Amino acid sequence: MREQTSVVPDQSPAGPEQSPADPEQVSAVPDRSTLRLALVVGGLVLAVLLGFGLGRLNGGGPAGSVGRGSALADHTHAPGTGAHEHGADQDAAAEAAGLSVTSAGYTLAPVASSFTAGRPGELRFQVRDAQRRPVTRFAVVHDRPMHLIVVRRDLTGYQHLHPTMAADGTWSVPLTLPQPGVWRAYADFTALADDGRQTAVTLGVDLVAPGGYQPRPLPAPATSATVDGFTVGYQGTPQAGLTVPLTFRFGSAAGGTPTLERYLGAYGHLVALREGDLGYLHVHPEPQAVDGAVTFWVTTPGPGRYRLYLDFQVGGVVRTAEFTLTVP
Repeated sequence: MREQTSVVPDQSPAGPEQSPADPEQVSAVPDRSTLRLALVVGGLVLAVLLGFGLGRLNGGGPAGSVGRGSALADHTHAPGTGAHEHGADQDAAAEAAGLSVTSAGYTLAPVASSFTAGRPGELRFQVRDAQRRPVTRFAVVHDRPMHLIVVRRDLTGYQHLHPTMAADGTWSVPLTLPQPGVWRAYADFTALADDGRQTAVTLGVDLVAPGGYQPRPLPAPATSATVDGFTVGYQGTPQAGLTVPLTFRFGSAAGGTPTLERYLGAYGHLVALREGDLGYLHVHPEPQAVDGAVTFWVTTPGPGRYRLYLDFQVGGVVRTAEFTLTVP
């Protein structure tokens, strides 16, 4: 930073230099040329030190340190680039949800949890805050303030429902549990606090339909499925602890690619559940279909078998394609 270097000019009168009368003073007082050289060197050293300090303030530093302008600090992932992870945030995203009736200060409180198998009924419940007060403010996510997923514990009988809320915060929805057994209901919502903060939560509760329960074995893993004459297949290899894209493509019995319609604000809705504890996984869709294909980002928290449920709409009718997925 040469422009910041200061040089003190020689301000002595012009003319021959006068020697001091006392010879001892010659060694005690440096000559002007020596003083001028010392000032120049000192100025250069000061400039170098000042430049080093400014460099550290602007993000520089020793080798191996991470600054604001480093490649790691600016690291991002473009959609479709494959599996990736993001430290603590990724660890949180990999945790399965819906394992408890209480989470993040909210509690799922059903009015009743027993149903008669095969008979139409109604599920009524409230979401309560930490003070046990009914929550009445929810954000609209995927076109609805509340998504209710119901499935039997052997991962059969999947239903995706949308309850309506009364003024007192009680949600209700018609519900039929077609077979006896223990069923799991997931309330997937985003609560709005008084200060405007949003909290995305998935709470789970068991429902019971008394009777002879004969669990069905989980179908073998497959990357394609057929429903109502439509063939649905996916590409992608989920890995434990990573977020991986799964791309779904569609075909019709008549040949060609069917025209997908938006359902819940997107060209499909994917739910993933883990066998055993029925953990509810985080799935994030891409907003657009590309050449008739829809991509979802799936985070699997660990090895095991998972069941995927893909809702898609064609001709005004919503259908569900189901897949078994094994993560080694």
